Amino acid sequence: MSVAKIAHRYAQSLLELALEQNKLERILEDVQSFQAAAKNRDFYLFIKSPIIPGAKKQTVVEQLFRGKYDELTMLFLGILIRKSREMYLPEIASEFIQEYKKHKHITTVRLTAAAPVGEATVEALRKHLMSIMHVEETLEIGVNVDPELIGGFVLEFDNKVYDASVKDKLSQLKKEFADNLYISQIIAR
Repeated sequence: MSVAKIAHRYAQSLLELALEQNKLERILEDVQSFQAAAKNRDFYLFIKSPIIPGAKKQTVVEQLFRGKYDELTMLFLGILIRKSREMYLPEIASEFIQEYKKHKHITTVRLTAAAPVGEATVEALRKHLMSIMHVEETLEIGVNVDPELIGGFVLEFDNKVYDASVKDKLSQLKKEFADNLYISQIIAR
């Protein structure tokens, strides 16, 4: 079974349990905290290691998170470790956050611009996207700066990418010039 399927099934199970016990927001905090902890390279390698026994991992997880995480989260982590599925925890955490957003009707939009973008521009983008999407969802906009774009922006949402960057336009022009049949005909004469 693929990692994506495993992560989806466990994340969906945790979401359903959290909803059933009215602990959705609390479990989300725990999962986000775990995801932040998994960004630590040593902890990530520890969780992913097939060499370290599950009992040792269980002890470390207990010491790190007992008292800080909800009992449901701790039980969930324990089950995954006992079933030797702890190596999928970072992926399960990411998938849980995606499922939470889907449940709460939150659409995430990533805006990457060549230069810093002001709050007024972000709000104008939010209003425009809400009008064209025709949905009553919450729109979460993440802004990144990438000077390599030269100018313009890249907008990503709903598995779609709208690239209006100068870098992309230059790349398209370069490809057109490489494929230009007129130049090859002129050289042939």
